[in-house]
Amino acid sequence: MSSRPQSQRDPAAAVPEEALPFVEKFANALVNAGMQRMPARVLGATLASREGSLTASELTEVLRISPAAVSGAVRYLAQLRLLHRGRKPGERRDHFFIGNELWYEVVGHADQVYGTLAKTLDEGVQAVGVDTVAGRHLAETRDFFDYLAAELPQLVKRWRDQRLSQAPEAGS
Repeated sequence: MSSRPQSQRDPAAAVPEEALPFVEKFANALVNAGMQRMPARVLGATLASREGSLTASELTEVLRISPAAVSGAVRYLAQLRLLHRGRKPGERRDHFFIGNELWYEVVGHADQVYGTLAKTLDEGVQAVGVDTVAGRHLAETRDFFDYLAAELPQLVKRWRDQRLSQAPEAGS
């Protein structure tokens, strides 16, 4: 019998070895899209984890990064609603996991951000003048963010409707 407590998994088994190239490739794609490197790696590892969650010590060992890097990455991802903290029954250690509706929940809340940006840009238009070059650039950007704020909720609704229509019927 192992001396390891039952609630502590072997970090090497937490993310399959064959998935590590995916983790790095996915992280690079996110970095190219503008995400910081450590949060991108943590997100990739969590997505590829066998049980859908990892502890801080597992992330440290799997990714070979410091506990401080894990802490900063997890905090950043939690702010973006990409990662959640929770505990499994009977355990005292936090697990970091990705919700089932990860992407469309994040995108679904982006309309609020775009709405705020549009309002702020409108203040900029008023400050520099509607008929100036800067005013026209700000107004075009404002209009784009207004469009995104209006369209994103419909896009997320269509995605949810599509997912529901594809879900297997209960009891089949």
